[in-house]
Amino acid sequence: MHTRTLGQGLQVSAIGLGCMGMSQSYGPNPGTREDMIAVLRSAVDLGVTFFDTAEVYGPYVNEELVGEALEPVRDQVVLATKFGWDIQDGASVGLNSRPEQIRRVAEASLTRLRTDVIDLFYQHRVDPDVPVEDVAGTVGDLVAEGKVRHFGLSEASAPTIRRAHGVFPVTALQSEYSLWTRDPETEVLPTLAELGIGFVPFSPLGKGFLTGTVDTSTTFSDDDIRRRVPRFEEENLAANRAVIDHVKELAAAKDVTPGQIALAWLLAQHPWIAPIPGTRRTSRIEENAAATTVALSADERDDLDGLTRRLTVQGDRYNAQHMGYLDR
Repeated sequence: MHTRTLGQGLQVSAIGLGCMGMSQSYGPNPGTREDMIAVLRSAVDLGVTFFDTAEVYGPYVNEELVGEALEPVRDQVVLATKFGWDIQDGASVGLNSRPEQIRRVAEASLTRLRTDVIDLFYQHRVDPDVPVEDVAGTVGDLVAEGKVRHFGLSEASAPTIRRAHGVFPVTALQSEYSLWTRDPETEVLPTLAELGIGFVPFSPLGKGFLTGTVDTSTTFSDDDIRRRVPRFEEENLAANRAVIDHVKELAAAKDVTPGQIALAWLLAQHPWIAPIPGTRRTSRIEENAAATTVALSADERDDLDGLTRRLTVQGDRYNAQHMGYLDR
């Protein structure tokens, strides 16, 4: 696994690991907590050094899982976690990025992650009630105190990124980006390139869609977020099959998997992009890591670049409530 450099010189594995699904959002976990600890440790053995979690995942239990699993190899990994939600009685009830809340979350996350410093601390969603300048200043203070190393944003617009970066350097932006979610391309990616900020795409495999394993016959359990995502509704999913059919055709021609094509395309966009696909299986981590060896020709890249211009993706990527949390 080769490394990539985000903003401020932060080096991470080219493919990271999104850990959320080990605790929530994708239906019943096929393994036990001990199984997930083994999967996390196997990721390190496979060269993954970049692990992504958040206090809201669970809430809290995902940070505890990651902390326990990676404590023995803490000096080999980059731990990213997030603040920004108002969590009451075990559930998120809105946003809260007030400075005092950021500090509370940092202290609690340090304990759960079993570490004395958070490598990358993201604002999970932009809080319209708190100036992002105040957020950047607070995280900057935590960096000065040695509790945090780097500041990140998630799902922030280009103007918000500029405002935050003007107060304290932003190391990375984390937002959804994949072959079927191209929103960042118009304004956000050029802004990141200009300011020297890295980009960490989450859901780079389209919540499983771009692996080619989801179709209109797939059923989602009540606790699977895709059950409430318009893009996965039967009519939209049927229309969107044209996208994955095209990817599968290229994958077959190159003797790789559709997911590897999707990740290779992301890696080819810019050298400062490091996707964080999520999984609960070591075999998938092996497959995703191998995407770094998949070479796309200029013609293949151009073809994939134009895919969603030719084939319009149907359905929003979140339900109405969560679309409302995006900084647009």
